[in-house]
Amino acid sequence: MHKTYIPDGYEPYLTLYETQNAIGIIHTVFESHLSKNLNLKRVSAPLFVDPKTGLNDNLNGIERPVSFEVPATGTSVEVVQSLAKWKRMALHRYDFRPGKGLYTNMNAIRRDETLDNLHSIYVDQWDWEKVITPEQRNIAYLKETVEQIVKSICDTLDTLKQKYPRIKTELCREVTFITSQELEDMYPDLPSKDREHEITKKYKTVFLMEIGDTLASGKPHDGRSPDYDDWHMNGDLLFYHKTLDLALEISSMGIRVDPKTLDIQLTKSGCDERRELPFHKMLLNGELPLTIGGGIGQSRLCMLFLGKAHIGEVQSSVWDQETFEVCDEANITLL
Repeated sequence: MHKTYIPDGYEPYLTLYETQNAIGIIHTVFESHLSKNLNLKRVSAPLFVDPKTGLNDNLNGIERPVSFEVPATGTSVEVVQSLAKWKRMALHRYDFRPGKGLYTNMNAIRRDETLDNLHSIYVDQWDWEKVITPEQRNIAYLKETVEQIVKSICDTLDTLKQKYPRIKTELCREVTFITSQELEDMYPDLPSKDREHEITKKYKTVFLMEIGDTLASGKPHDGRSPDYDDWHMNGDLLFYHKTLDLALEISSMGIRVDPKTLDIQLTKSGCDERRELPFHKMLLNGELPLTIGGGIGQSRLCMLFLGKAHIGEVQSSVWDQETFEVCDEANITLL
């Protein structure tokens, strides 16, 4: 059964041809701004990894990675679910120094994803990671980095609107920072996603911090893997998406765990068996650099800029037949 919402009177700003051209502009311009503002260099990234390395992510703990056998090596591999841990290892291997980082295109398959306006089984994002000093491992530096990302996003939109003045999207450059506990205190009777909607509709650009640990209600705001973000120095970047009247998560990011926080979070989440994996052993032994990093959704950013009602308008994926029919009737062309 489809879960597609059709906004009343929806009309896309651009034609199908113009949309494809605009996507190309977004990729080129945004990568330029992001790499300059965060001092990042582009690198190549894997599509799949050996699960025995511990480099793949289990996200919120329930998604099943796509795996397959490789007869030539006699092993099995998993399609990446994110590159959070791989990037940190890459910074170590490539000998990046504090203040410098990398970014890459990440493509993934999330087989268990619920399909709707925002979610597809195909994931495309810019993954980035940067080496920091012990002194930069704080909330102030996290906020500073978020503001640079928002600047990169807003500057890209300005360039796009010069090319296509018909685009009416407006974004707020000022970021509202709020913790998940503060948000729960503000809206104690609402589910977490409804809280996000309320705060983002009010302030337009929001960075929701401290996601993963248990709140006063006894539940976390949302699930987070214990072995990449420090749950007390991370967050989600949300923009108000007027077309769908919702909070659109563009990025999940944070300062990464150090040996102490990894030790605590592995125990809290019941994942102590990971301590024996190569990545986790290196991190617990202090052999990996301190880093900050995250992912920025490529299709989601295109949706936001172009005012699209469905992620299938900016990426090619698979959908059930009912979704195709509903979208076709509503003038929503799925690629």
